[in-house]
Amino acid sequence: MSGSKPDILWSPHHPDRYVICDSELGLYRIGPVGSAETKAGTLPLSEETAATLLAINSDTPYMKCVAWYPKHEPECLLAVGQANGRVVLTSLGQSHNSTCKELVGKEFVPKHARQCNTLAWNPVDSNLLAAGLDKHRADFSVLIWDISSKFSPEASVAAEKIRLSSVDLDLSTVVTKPLYELGQNDACLSLCWLLRDPKLLLAGMHRNLAIFDLRNTSQKTFVNTKAIQGVTVDPHFHDRVASFFEGQVAIWDLRKFEKPVLTLTEQPKPLTKVAWCPTRTGLLATLTRDSNIIRLYDMQHTPTPIGDETEPTIIERSVQPCESQIGSFAWHPSSQNRMVVVSAANRVMTDFTVFERISLAWSSTTSLMWACGRHLYDCVEDGAEGVESVIEKDIATKMRQRAQSRYGHDTVQVWRNHLLAGGNDPQLKSLWYDLFYMKQCAEDMELKLQGSKQSVVYSGIKNIVKTSSGTTESRRCWSGSDRQTDVPRYLSEERCLALRLCGWISRGPDIDVEIFLRSLEQEREWERAAAVALFNLDIRRAIQILNKGATAEKGDLNLNVVAMALSGYTDEKSSLWREMCSSLRLQLKNPYLCVMFAFLTSEPGAYDGVLYESSVAVRDRVAFACMFLSDAQLPRYIDKLTNEMKEAGNLEGILLTGLTKDGVDLMESYVDRTGDVQTASFCMLKFFQQGSPGDVLKDPRVQCWIENYRNLLDAWRFWHKRAEFDIHRGKLDPSSKPLAQVFVSCNFCGKSISYSCSAMPHQGRGFSQYGVSGSPTKSKVTSCPGCRKPLPRCALCLMNMGTPVSNCPGTGKSDEKVDLTRENKLAQFNNWFTWCHNCRHGGHAGHMLSWFRDHTECPVSACTCKCMQLDTTGNLVPSDSS
Repeated sequence: MSGSKPDILWSPHHPDRYVICDSELGLYRIGPVGSAETKAGTLPLSEETAATLLAINSDTPYMKCVAWYPKHEPECLLAVGQANGRVVLTSLGQSHNSTCKELVGKEFVPKHARQCNTLAWNPVDSNLLAAGLDKHRADFSVLIWDISSKFSPEASVAAEKIRLSSVDLDLSTVVTKPLYELGQNDACLSLCWLLRDPKLLLAGMHRNLAIFDLRNTSQKTFVNTKAIQGVTVDPHFHDRVASFFEGQVAIWDLRKFEKPVLTLTEQPKPLTKVAWCPTRTGLLATLTRDSNIIRLYDMQHTPTPIGDETEPTIIERSVQPCESQIGSFAWHPSSQNRMVVVSAANRVMTDFTVFERISLAWSSTTSLMWACGRHLYDCVEDGAEGVESVIEKDIATKMRQRAQSRYGHDTVQVWRNHLLAGGNDPQLKSLWYDLFYMKQCAEDMELKLQGSKQSVVYSGIKNIVKTSSGTTESRRCWSGSDRQTDVPRYLSEERCLALRLCGWISRGPDIDVEIFLRSLEQEREWERAAAVALFNLDIRRAIQILNKGATAEKGDLNLNVVAMALSGYTDEKSSLWREMCSSLRLQLKNPYLCVMFAFLTSEPGAYDGVLYESSVAVRDRVAFACMFLSDAQLPRYIDKLTNEMKEAGNLEGILLTGLTKDGVDLMESYVDRTGDVQTASFCMLKFFQQGSPGDVLKDPRVQCWIENYRNLLDAWRFWHKRAEFDIHRGKLDPSSKPLAQVFVSCNFCGKSISYSCSAMPHQGRGFSQYGVSGSPTKSKVTSCPGCRKPLPRCALCLMNMGTPVSNCPGTGKSDEKVDLTRENKLAQFNNWFTWCHNCRHGGHAGHMLSWFRDHTECPVSACTCKCMQLDTTGNLVPSDSS
């Protein structure tokens, strides 16, 4: 290869050895840096690997091509093609094998001297060596030598003896008679043996690609093309071949050899080498002249072309193994995606690994998988047992678990939905209690008589307080004491309604919070109960609750101290008690204890310490404001608090906004923050009862949440739950019911049977008029109501469709009796029309299902259609159970 760029050959049986072919042959061993194999003077290939020079062979000048013997013995035998056309067998290193000693130095000489362009060993019959030569008008260009053959004296005429003796060679090592001669009066530029058949040889001739069969050398298969250089077979797909011409690569399929199945993008400079990756299916590397970039073409997903015009798709990318211009490269035979490149100028070698593109797949159950090379990685959300409480679950996981527990479907005791969601989210608890109190107020018999008031319930406290009128101001005494307080309280019908929505009071004109306090005590919310009692001016009840909380099981003994401090309350402005409580209340950890002392130490009408304590529930702050803020202060505070809730996406704000446009804005912020379309869908859909604004349901944001949640249920294969969700949606919003998309039509007149029947008022609607109800008393319609032609027959019972199913094959009478109730619930599915879209045979759905439980083929004789197996979705099993 004198005067040309170097080339690289990996050893076919030593994964750590390779040869650099230039003006001489150099054998290298590659190993990790710092190992015993890599001694001083080694050449670094990368940060981890280095190469050690083992041997040099400079006995074969004028090298043009080199091929490594494919078998293990002899292990370092190479064939070298020279500029004069001779093929010389040489070796790197010393071998004590007698076979190797006999072969080394052997020469194969053509009749006429011309350049040898390419060599290829037969991968099965390793004695066969194919050589491709330049054109000669009186000779063949493809010679196949048998390296085990001897020199034959009868073939050597006088002129031949003179030609061979002139170079002073041992005649016993020279072979002049090839085993096969192919390609007369032509030039061969590239060769490769076909892996699918060791007797087939693919050659890139002067103007065509030719396939020679050694069993019949007089015939050849060829296709005219310019892409004749660098022919190479894909080791993973033996019918796929790559070749190139100038800057263009052609991909061929040997099963349809008329034209390339794919032509890669033409490069501006001529190509010098193309090579398939031996460890990666369909990965082709190409190198252009004077370039430091190797282009990769990934044909991993290339389908087999069916039509002539079908062109497979590829993924193209480039890698840069080194900074200098690349002379050649070679894929490692066993290490995945690894190659060694050598620079064109100074033989600098680089060990380089092509990193795979990582393809991600995220399942609907939040399992993340990605593929990298031959490895498949699975990442699940659940961590270690101790970490599980620290790491919050993804919202998709939460929604899936909530859907399994029928979250959102309890429309009677609405507040229980927060328990179905796990019961550990305070915002969800507040939301469902808000909706429960709204539903409770809307169902109040007194409010039902007043339609306007019922619509106000769903509009939120923000709109309720704006309509407040007839507010009365009063100053009550402390409960259990004759001492009158200077704190003014405000009362009106709208404020009482707001207190009901906050859950503080129940029906009735009197403000009685005792029921609410008892429920808080049962839930062991002692501090909150004491604060509510204090806000209702019952300081003795508040002290009683604190004492009870301190003595309860696992109670806080510090509550006794708070109760003692509370009992010393005095309304004197300059008292020491008031001064100390004002300064020390912020040191209390519980927010309800803080606001209790803030209330006692505040001036009338200035309750910022209570109203703006963010740790206190919104419903309690709103109820407090409705009791102690004037008509001028209350709307301003409610508006400000509503805007805060909307910006934060806090579900506690639904109490203020109601199910209005403001409520949709708040829910939008919540969904943007959490992604919880499940809660948004149920909140906006399930409780749009009479009195709630209907235009909100038509808001595109609400429709988007509902459709996304339906798609999620389908992706999780919760088909029963999605159908149940659709049923509830249809009840609340009849416009959401989809129009019928599938009709049973007559084979003769083409009219819809169901529509024709529904047009007859005396026969009822839908399928009931022709017997699908299963009741023997109903009229049987076994013909088309439009043209009176008979309906098709069931393939199993041979009765016309429309006849009720009397019994399903394979089931006993006892089973039939058990199934009757269930069938009525399922709208008599057994009587439905069903047929295969492939063979058009069918019958009653119950009969078909019973048949395909035990059979795979169609029940019609002589029909071999496997009907049920054609339905890909029919084999899927729903993840939920109803």
